[in-house]
Amino acid sequence: MEFGVLGPLYVRVNGATTAPSAPKLRNVLAMLLVHAGQVVPVPSLVRDLWDEDPPVSGLTTLQTYILNLRKMFSAVTGLTTAEVARDVLVTRAGGYALAAEAGVLDIHRYQRLVTSGREALARGDDAAGVRDLNEALLLWRGPALADVPAGRVLESRRRQLEESRLAAFEYLVDVELRLGMYREVLAELAALTVENPLHEGLHGQYMWALHLSGRRAQALQVFHRLRGALVAGLGLEPGPQVQRLHQAVLNADTAFEPRFTVRRTAVAASATAFGGGRSY
Repeated sequence: MEFGVLGPLYVRVNGATTAPSAPKLRNVLAMLLVHAGQVVPVPSLVRDLWDEDPPVSGLTTLQTYILNLRKMFSAVTGLTTAEVARDVLVTRAGGYALAAEAGVLDIHRYQRLVTSGREALARGDDAAGVRDLNEALLLWRGPALADVPAGRVLESRRRQLEESRLAAFEYLVDVELRLGMYREVLAELAALTVENPLHEGLHGQYMWALHLSGRRAQALQVFHRLRGALVAGLGLEPGPQVQRLHQAVLNADTAFEPRFTVRRTAVAASATAFGGGRSY
């Protein structure tokens, strides 16, 4: 089986894709997937389904959801429900777990690619870094868990995924800018800065890509848009890195060498616990 959460939720077996239709059933499956190989405690599942106000029948209803998921897995795999309960969606002390060996999860492939990409960049292998980070980002099919109603626990995981996606994109853009691919990144940066109006790193990269493309006026407009959002929203001025970029644009300085994310070190920093194609 293959499972996907980097976009709409899906379960795929032999090319056929399915997913539960009931929103709360999707919630339970998503909780199990983002914690694959770990026990998800019953209280966590109940809290994510009903927050702090579960119904009196909450525990029984959760057990029904688990049974329905086992029936779904049985239908798509041909296993009996007893085999599914033993090898796929298992009951553990205090909760339930999706067995780590039950299938391939897109999060896990994403994590491996981001880690290998960052390690390649850290040792100076730009080609391998660009390849792996591009491949990692292409696993995304839209916002994480796009069609899943998220409670408190699942929402925190979803945000982790989205933050990791932005970080991976920043690493990729950083090396692409160093390689002179500034025009290639403009469209994506234009969209992402609108979606993330307070993100200084993305705005700095967008400013620099515009500047290197000969579009100084637009680069300055990006700076002022960022500054306005920061001052109005948080009462803060842009940080030193963005300020230095702003000065370089004002001085028409193309020799300035900004470094947004990548540092070449003997060992790269490990990737975040969850990490995201370049389709936003």
